[in-house]
Amino acid sequence: MKLYVVRHGQTNLNLEHKLQGKTGLPLNEHGIAQAEELSNELKNIKFFKAYSSPQERAIQTVSIATGIDKNKIIIDERLQPCDMGEADNKVIDENLHFEFGLLPDRSLYKGVEDPGAFKARIKSFLDEIISAYKDMDVNIIVGGHKCTTGCIEGLLNKWPEDNNFFAISTKNGKYKVYNI
Repeated sequence: MKLYVVRHGQTNLNLEHKLQGKTGLPLNEHGIAQAEELSNELKNIKFFKAYSSPQERAIQTVSIATGIDKNKIIIDERLQPCDMGEADNKVIDENLHFEFGLLPDRSLYKGVEDPGAFKARIKSFLDEIISAYKDMDVNIIVGGHKCTTGCIEGLLNKWPEDNNFFAISTKNGKYKVYNI
């Protein structure tokens, strides 16, 4: 199995340097162009299954990049971005306090997801996908977010010593391939 992990294209919140969790926006024009560029890069790959976070920006990216109808993409709640709680949509600057990476300090902002719980739900998704397809010669694509792509990278390769999985994430509109 080859696992293609794609980070959604740009949204206006990315452009405005704001945290974007569960209340994010759809792709902007540049984000659509990024997904179209991905489509050119992935045009010769036949995907057996396509998975995505429920967020529209991730679904759009997978659909545009693969040509798979949005209704045929498997939506998995475990791929939701890390919940930023009260810090969602806030400008990422010196006034925003972080626990590590881009994870807002949970002692200052209510509703921020525990990083261990986030890691566990991404691991649960990965374990299920790997178990189902590891012995098959298929291509699987997963659409996610900065936190999702970084967490998957850490789980499949080497987890960062400082726990900052945001630092090893994929850039907007880009992907990584893992041979499982």
